[in-house]
Amino acid sequence: MAHNPGFLAIVNDAKSRVAEMDVTQYVALLATGEAHILVDTREESEWNAGHVAAAVHLSKGVIERDVETKIPAKDTKLVLYCGGGFRSALVADNLQKMGYTDVISLDGGWKALLENNEVAKASPEKVAQA
Repeated sequence: MAHNPGFLAIVNDAKSRVAEMDVTQYVALLATGEAHILVDTREESEWNAGHVAAAVHLSKGVIERDVETKIPAKDTKLVLYCGGGFRSALVADNLQKMGYTDVISLDGGWKALLENNEVAKASPEKVAQA
């Protein structure tokens, strides 16, 4: 998908301040058993079309409003994904502004997750739930 220049400008600005990991790094995180919450930041229609079974859904449209209720501990490790890693970077930037200290945007997003069987079959026991 070709993104508009204004959107890319704000994404690149956000990415200059947020941590990112790719799917290979995420698989390595899963292998360590380190506690974290995988958060799907896509729209409800995207979530309904398919998502990682262990993920929590907090779309970009509501996450800033609802995250403190669902995930009150601001030191919780959060790994965010969207369709390709753009919207999740914007969300990560906002969560950091809200005081969340361990927020990571998954580069490649849902598209990259689909290509990796280890993530697709990750059990809820491997990924913490909110």
